[in-house]
Amino acid sequence: MLEVNNLVKKFGTNVALNNVSFVTDKPEVIGVIGRSGAGKSTLLRTINRLNRATSGEVLVDGVDVLKLRGDEKLRWQKDCAMIFQQFNLVNRLDVITNVILGSLNIQPSLKAMLKLFSDEDRSTALRLLDRFGMIDTALQRAETLSGGQQQRVAICRAMMQQPKFILADEPIASLDPLNARLVMDALHRINREENILVICNLHTLDTARNYCDRVIGMRMGEIVFDGPSSELTDEMAREIYGAEADEAFEPGVTSTALGETPIPAGA
Repeated sequence: MLEVNNLVKKFGTNVALNNVSFVTDKPEVIGVIGRSGAGKSTLLRTINRLNRATSGEVLVDGVDVLKLRGDEKLRWQKDCAMIFQQFNLVNRLDVITNVILGSLNIQPSLKAMLKLFSDEDRSTALRLLDRFGMIDTALQRAETLSGGQQQRVAICRAMMQQPKFILADEPIASLDPLNARLVMDALHRINREENILVICNLHTLDTARNYCDRVIGMRMGEIVFDGPSSELTDEMAREIYGAEADEAFEPGVTSTALGETPIPAGA
């Protein structure tokens, strides 16, 4: 169970999050939408502890993760994997090493730096790459991959952490429609097959409606809509996005039937 209570984040005099509260007690896919500067990225980064909250609580099974320090904080960040818009891969390293580095905070750092990984680590990484259609790229340098391929490697790296939650911060914002669909299919599959809560910042309404069980709409640091994606009307979307509404109404990503359309390795 994840419970966010009255979360506030200020940057100087700017209030990025203003008493944000929501609860989820099941492994659903939650889409967070809103115009630029609404607080979407700040929300995810504060939950993951990449940002320090000004006040409020983030309770996981009754434990306030905002109060965790040292090793306990690192364990929370392992349980709550982040996926970023810019992938955050190490370009000069090969794909399989990038994936294994997802477990960096649960193995000795010197061992990781020297790439002294166990056969089990390598086997797990290869299984993940195969699962998401990236096995053929295992020995390529990350910088040789397309944006969509790099994002799927980033998803594999996140799964290497064996997380309980996945927070995806605009994971398809820089991708073409085909690769955006492949990435969203992968996140949706993780949710359905692994029962992992996925919270995903998204840009277009169609993508949120097609992939998300629930949508949280943010405006000026506050939640102005929270409900099933089927209840997100065009009128409410215009209230959330304001002047950026026309951009948000651009065609999004159409989902595929999971298990019927395999992810092509070369996409």
